[in-house]
Amino acid sequence: MVEKVITLEDISLVDFLGVDNSNIKEVATSFPKTKIISRGNEIRIQGSGTEILRINELFNSLISHYHKFGKVSHNNVKTYIEQGNMDEQMSMEDVLIYGTRGAAIKPKTPNQKNFIETVKAHDVVFALGPAGTGKTYIAVALAVRALKNKEIKRIIITRPAVEAGENLGFLPGDLQEKIDPYLRPVYDALDDMIPSEKLKYYRENRVIEIAPLAYMRGRTLSNAFILLDEAQNTTPMQLKMFLTRLGHNSKLIINGDRTQVDLKTNQKSGLDDAVGILKGVKGIGFVELTHADVTRHPIVKEIIKAYDK
Repeated sequence: MVEKVITLEDISLVDFLGVDNSNIKEVATSFPKTKIISRGNEIRIQGSGTEILRINELFNSLISHYHKFGKVSHNNVKTYIEQGNMDEQMSMEDVLIYGTRGAAIKPKTPNQKNFIETVKAHDVVFALGPAGTGKTYIAVALAVRALKNKEIKRIIITRPAVEAGENLGFLPGDLQEKIDPYLRPVYDALDDMIPSEKLKYYRENRVIEIAPLAYMRGRTLSNAFILLDEAQNTTPMQLKMFLTRLGHNSKLIINGDRTQVDLKTNQKSGLDDAVGILKGVKGIGFVELTHADVTRHPIVKEIIKAYDK
């Protein structure tokens, strides 16, 4: 049996442990094979080495949460435990690629894994869900993997240039410089996955193309991995135009959050329109991600749940 002692420093015990140690009891219930004792500012853990490592990681996350927010709730504890359980379910076989810092990029929830499997089985996939569920990140990782494996010759990533309550007209620069902020999440994902010099080479030689949706009109996109992000901000005609660009040996992912439409109130979202029309069409897959798939800070999950209510 292995023992580990965690000392809580500069921490209000009632705000961390919960009333009557309810937070510790929740952890103990989730790890029944391990003995967890709380005395004063010490938490003593006795059990197998593997479980102690998991519990130690859990407490490190909870301590970081406390120092950010000053309190750990019962729901916070459950969220971190669930996240840890999901991480354990994902084996090394699930690794998509290794990032520029050596970190393994892989699905973090069962739904994200289902997203990947759906893309394998279909040439066109709609991924629907709220912010923070990994839609863009997973899609970009799949595209980069396909490029590295020489399954396709280029990656094309696009977004509709719709203003989210702000006016771009006054900003300095040409159209591309005005549009780039909208594509920042895509650039951030690519920076994590491709070394900067190689990414620069790919951009300059149009192996990776990142452009506004309007630039897609009239083209045929063959031998490519194509991603349309923020599809809820397309009109029905824009999305129909884009869907019909698909050429041979290509994959197409359409991402969108139907709760964050930035179109004018009298405009219908092309994403809602397409989902209604294309459900049941052979070769097109649909994935629904939820607040349970949020991989940002745990409080984001609670924010989404509150807005859903």
